[in-house]
Amino acid sequence: MASVASRFSPRRISLELVVTYVYLIALSIITLAPIAYMVSQAFTPEADQNQWPVRWIPEHPTVNNFQRLLADPTLPVLRWLFNSFFVSTSVMLLTLLLCSLAAYAFARLEFPGRDVIFFIILISLMIPGAVTFIPVFLLMRDLKFLDTYNALIWPAGANAFGVFMLRQYFITIPKELEEAALVDGANRFRIYWQIALPLVSPALVALGIFTFLGSWNDLFWPLVVLSERTMYTLPVGLAFLGQGNYVQQGLTMAAATLASAPVLIVYAIFQRRIVQGIALTGGLGGR
Repeated sequence: MASVASRFSPRRISLELVVTYVYLIALSIITLAPIAYMVSQAFTPEADQNQWPVRWIPEHPTVNNFQRLLADPTLPVLRWLFNSFFVSTSVMLLTLLLCSLAAYAFARLEFPGRDVIFFIILISLMIPGAVTFIPVFLLMRDLKFLDTYNALIWPAGANAFGVFMLRQYFITIPKELEEAALVDGANRFRIYWQIALPLVSPALVALGIFTFLGSWNDLFWPLVVLSERTMYTLPVGLAFLGQGNYVQQGLTMAAATLASAPVLIVYAIFQRRIVQGIALTGGLGGR
């Protein structure tokens, strides 16, 4: 009894709490330091860049970097911002629609080969993207989708993880609710749309935000399928800023701040829903 009491003594608990907070504070500093440096340099005049020691608060703050960025006719940043927002939103909506339809079918409908098909979808999670990269690119080329929004939206319009995640959530819905709706004359699509979807809204929000952020930050695929500068997304535009005569740290940091701000705002607003959606995905074991 004495050993058990010593394990839960106030002194031991306070020590563990201090260690936990020290670890979390250190991790937060490591995570936030690059973001703070980026924002600081975005408001620092070009002549004061790369000073040592590093000045986290600009001595002469200015918005000149943003003005030059938005005024340069060779850098259609606002168009890149629109492209990123349009593509990310389209991918998110398409993913939520297709993944939720497939997940509901796997969770509630009985049809031949259901478990086999679902197993094949799960196996696709283990296939590296580099394996399917060339076939998808050739398909986009044959469909004449290169340098269009279609090449950015349709290949990312559904994913196996989304189907798996939502299926685990649909499984947790009591079948009695759907059986009562069937008795009242509702068809399967109405049950899916008006009963099942509202009940899995936390998972939909989490999946939607993850999909939006992943599409917003994607660099490799847009870099491959886009060659027209006006079709660039923000990550591709930032890569373009790092080439040739555009290697100016203040300009680059201003563009990076513009690219990061919407993502940070979205995450700050919906962080609780993200955590809730992940925590309630039904144990991920399913049936």
